[in-house]
Amino acid sequence: MKVLVVGSGGREHALCWAIAASPICDALYCAPGNAGIAAEAECVAIAAEDIDGLVAFARDKDIDFVVVGPEAPLVAGLVDRLSAAGIKAFGPTAAAAALEGSKGFTKDLCAKYDIPTAAYRRFTDLAAARAYIRELGAPIVVKADGLAAGKGVTVARSLDEALAAAEDALSGGRFGEAGAEIVVEDCLEGEEVSVFALCDGSSALMMAAAQDHKAVFDGDKGPNTGGMGAYSPAPVMTEALAAEIEETVIRRTVAAMKAEGRPYTGVLYAGLMITAAGPKLIEYNVRFGDPECQVLMLRLRSDLLPALLAACDGLLDTFDLRWYEETALTVVMASNGYPGSYEKGSEIRGVDTAETDDKVKVFHAGTARRADGALIATGGRVLNVTALGDTVQEAQQRAYAAVDRIDWPGGFCRRDIGWRAVAREK
Repeated sequence: MKVLVVGSGGREHALCWAIAASPICDALYCAPGNAGIAAEAECVAIAAEDIDGLVAFARDKDIDFVVVGPEAPLVAGLVDRLSAAGIKAFGPTAAAAALEGSKGFTKDLCAKYDIPTAAYRRFTDLAAARAYIRELGAPIVVKADGLAAGKGVTVARSLDEALAAAEDALSGGRFGEAGAEIVVEDCLEGEEVSVFALCDGSSALMMAAAQDHKAVFDGDKGPNTGGMGAYSPAPVMTEALAAEIEETVIRRTVAAMKAEGRPYTGVLYAGLMITAAGPKLIEYNVRFGDPECQVLMLRLRSDLLPALLAACDGLLDTFDLRWYEETALTVVMASNGYPGSYEKGSEIRGVDTAETDDKVKVFHAGTARRADGALIATGGRVLNVTALGDTVQEAQQRAYAAVDRIDWPGGFCRRDIGWRAVAREK
């Protein structure tokens, strides 16, 4: 098969790495890719949001299968356009991608089909939103309705913080159209877990669970980011809990989307809070998590490509996946200043040295090659140093040993990824 992966981050590097290993993949392209992906696939200079360009390229190269990594092209209807051109693609249609494209849509779906989530209200009027926030008090959560590159959610610990978040979105224009409506909801307390399932419109195949770290600094301090590290499996996920989540959240959602005339195919990523009252949905994403995808791909024993094809072909009810028992843990190395402003172009050395351990893989997120061949940072999150171990602590130690072999003064990382799970092991 000729396969095209769309995207340029660590998630897409992990997907390319897994797909390139498949015996049924004859040619692999990635648009636009990055310096690390170039080792697995032929990178093509077409942006992930350039839907016309991607469809034209897929036609020109007789691509058999397209795997869409990021959410923006999914919400914009890339899968619809590819399907109309007769090209098979992994990911939801634009109608189904509303699960991530509109927080309000998802909350309304949960209310209609009894999918457990936090109580909420939707607002386009700032005065009404302020009144509701004052009525509920803090802590409280304010979310921009649309896509905001992972920066549209404020978990407000004070009334002033919540009121400012509502004002930023509704009158300050901070998120543009994405913030023209907001969702205000109760703050869920508990432990977060990321759950993934492949879906084919009717059935769902559960994948391994993971936990990520959103806050930028050690001890879960500082502003939220796209994710500073992750590990899998998640120790909080017992067999009983997994079964409850599959029944009350994932399968209920797949059935609801089918009933709504928006059948969901692709990977469904449920961000959940495990509360005293049981698991509750925080939000849905319509693609693999980043950096969770990196740890899932390192643990996946089965060939990924046939599983993605089975989701497109409606064959998941006869499919299964096998996983390595080992723990995988990834540490995100980010540019100094992230998630605020940061400089681009700093040189990175030692990635090859970091990968001399065969239990370590460095996935590239924001990298490029300079004219002289030097590796440089081009984004906020730049490298995902990923390792396997028999325990979380062993995977953690191996990952940080690899991090320390990388020479990059222009970057930083959290030094405590996996701390909850390590504490449990002790």
